[in-house]
Amino acid sequence: MEATITWLGHAAFRLVLSDGRTVYIDPWLTENPACPAALKKPSRCDLVLLTHGHFDHVGDVAALVDAFNPTIVGNYDLCTALNRILGKGRFSGMNTGGTQTVDGVRVSLTKAFHSSAIDTPGGLIYAGMPNGLVVNAPGLAVVYHAGDTDVFGDMSLIARLWSPQVCILPIGDLFTMGAQGAALAAEMLQPSAIIPCHYKTFPILASSADEFRQALAPQLRSRLHAREPGRSLTWTAAGIGAS
Repeated sequence: MEATITWLGHAAFRLVLSDGRTVYIDPWLTENPACPAALKKPSRCDLVLLTHGHFDHVGDVAALVDAFNPTIVGNYDLCTALNRILGKGRFSGMNTGGTQTVDGVRVSLTKAFHSSAIDTPGGLIYAGMPNGLVVNAPGLAVVYHAGDTDVFGDMSLIARLWSPQVCILPIGDLFTMGAQGAALAAEMLQPSAIIPCHYKTFPILASSADEFRQALAPQLRSRLHAREPGRSLTWTAAGIGAS
């Protein structure tokens, strides 16, 4: 089976491993205006990875727990809060800098510069630090999802520690870094494939990846994979294959 990475709009991604196991990162699907209608209701979910607690990143966690009872990995405080709110679920919390292996998939939490809280009828609930995610699946290129973040110098350490070949970077501005910051992040990370996210969901965010493309160093522009939500990319040991 072909391994794939599919952008579902905003910061949500579906990673399908070579054996068919399916990983969702920041699953905001049902109310996500950028998520294709055919992809709003998953047919399989084995693992959920969360960067932080905002509604546009955890919006469909409850539905996935009800339908599939996947293992959910994220910041310890975020997992604890969601577990208490839902009253069920297989949560496996960790913290920044930590790594755990779930069914052969190694997941590491990196820092991110943002905020994190869960919005409830009773008010905001603290959800720990925001994070980025490093995903290391057997036989496939390492993936770094930066989460919602500004650029920061320690991205060079992420490159040294994990050598991610596929880097998912937010480019929308206002709530995350914009084109210039994301281009600098890509320069530090030097991946073989760059996937932009967190843009053209709402009018207040960047409407395309054009400015990001122009801001990238010339040698990195050919590595940019700016696709429409729902279009899958082939995930290989070297990075991203022909789509």
